[in-house]
This record gives sequence, structure tokens and C-alpha cells, in this order.
Amino acid sequence: MDRPLPRSAHDALKAFLGHWTGTTQWEATPWGPARTAATEITFALAAAGLAVTQWYRHTETDGTRAEGYGVFTMDPDHPDTMWYHVNTVGLPREAPARASWQDGTLTVERRSDRGTARHTFRLDDGVLTHTAALRLGTASGFRPFMTSVCRRVSEPAAVPV
Repeated sequence: MDRPLPRSAHDALKAFLGHWTGTTQWEATPWGPARTAATEITFALAAAGLAVTQWYRHTETDGTRAEGYGVFTMDPDHPDTMWYHVNTVGLPREAPARASWQDGTLTVERRSDRGTARHTFRLDDGVLTHTAALRLGTASGFRPFMTSVCRRVSEPAAVPV
């Protein structure tokens, strides 16, 4: 999966397609305590393979759920670049973020006036690992705050509407 040059999002994300379950560990931050949640992630084809959707759900131990959707597409002018747009609850809506491959890792960097969130997705020996880190303000480095570790489920679940 190192730096594929596909013509579609399907080609690039083929190994991620399907339904995954596991756990997410959040580090303690100013926004909340360290905690663990059950996690589901589904990657599915859309737009005749020109896009791949990502749906995720975190279920906290008290039953509280958080869900989100994202869409990956290829840049038609730069086939080694993907774009990712996430359905966020914040306003204004964010512009698509650039995604790229390096050493078998899909990296998405979402920038805002507050800083940069870096998400990485990697598949090793049937384990999907999604990590997230923040670089706020003028900080020079990223601070990890979330790691999800999942395994593929044989029967895909329906994505809630």
C-alpha cells in the first residue's frame, strides 16, 4: 500500500473496505478524562468507486454514542493525493482535508484557525489502527490524544441513516 497511484478511491482504500470493531483509547486532555470506548468503523464504496465513505461510532461505557461520516475521493489532477471531507457538528463546515500515503499509512491533516488535527490509518496483519494527534497554536509537535484498534467483522453492519 505504499504510495498507490490509483484512479479511484476504491483502488486506494480497497484493503480498508468493510466493517471493523474494536476499542478506542482517549488520553486525558483539557476537554476530558482518559477513557475507553467500543468502536465501529465501516468503509464502503460510493459513487461507482470514485469515493469511499467512512462511518464511525464510539460507544462510551455509560452508553453515550458519538457518530460521524467522512468521504474520501481522489484528486483527478494528482492521483497520489486524496481528499477527505468529514461531517462535523461545528460551524462553519470545514473544507476538505488533504490525505496522502507514506510507508503504508494513510494520513489526513485537518487544519483550522486553532491548529491541526492529524489522523493516521494503518492496516497491519488484519488490525486497523486509527490514531489522532493535535498540534495547537504555535506548538512545534503533535500531541497524540486517541488510538482506535479494530479487527474486521465478517458480516458488515448496516450503516445507520
